[in-house]
Amino acid sequence: MSSTAANPERISTDNHAPNVWPCLAYTDARGAIRFLVDTLGFTESACYGDGDTVDHAELTWPYGGGVMLGSAGRDTPLDQHADSGSVYLVVPDSALADALYEKVRASAATITVELRDEDYGSHGFSCRDPQGVYWSIGTYAGHGFGE
Repeated sequence: MSSTAANPERISTDNHAPNVWPCLAYTDARGAIRFLVDTLGFTESACYGDGDTVDHAELTWPYGGGVMLGSAGRDTPLDQHADSGSVYLVVPDSALADALYEKVRASAATITVELRDEDYGSHGFSCRDPQGVYWSIGTYAGHGFGE
């Protein structure tokens, strides 16, 4: 085991592409993209496919990272998990968490955890998008990153 693995330290991600991309399959991938862009604030950076089928899409999160998604039914391993999953999104401050909470409340998504302050310092909430995927939004950036 390397010393980095045994004693992990914060690694700078400045000037590096995100290296963790959750991958999701949706029955209605185009609808999922609309929700993620219009309601949560992702940016569609790539989308390939014809008609209602999305072969591959990349959505970037304005505060770092992103998600990849595609249509279910394309005979991929993700098909077994279509319209399921859970993703956590970090926002830079409580005001943005509050604003996103209001946008989600006004959408077709379901709030599953009301807006609240956590004992570990996060301010946020959780929702389930119109197709069933869970999204948690909060100010907690992870141990060692939000300091």
